[in-house]
Amino acid sequence: VQLQASGGGLVQAGGSLRLSCAASGRTSSNNGMGWFRQAPGKEREFVAAISWSGITTKYSDSVKGRFTISRDNAKNTVFLQMNSLKPEDTAVYYCAVGRGPYGSSYSDGYTYWGQGTLVTVSS
Repeated sequence: VQLQASGGGLVQAGGSLRLSCAASGRTSSNNGMGWFRQAPGKEREFVAAISWSGITTKYSDSVKGRFTISRDNAKNTVFLQMNSLKPEDTAVYYCAVGRGPYGSSYSDGYTYWGQGTLVTVSS
């Protein structure tokens, strides 16, 4: 499975970005998907996850109410809509395929990872 993340860029605080992650290869729509991020000098942290059906989602407290995760199984793509961006959201964002049908908030709950897309929020 290969994951290609896109949609990152430079945005001012308060702005919005929409990240996409397209899966190819031996993909399965029966797996949860997730987004993580890693800021300079910090460890990778959980951002959001979505179940295989798209019905169940979970978010970190730091992004809850501002970010929305969704997926289109027909296109093997997961999205992360990011609104009201803050400078502290600056990081490389990674998408990942879960080991099971529900997305996990722990990185060891994922098997395949994308290469990351950089999001920079200026103040």
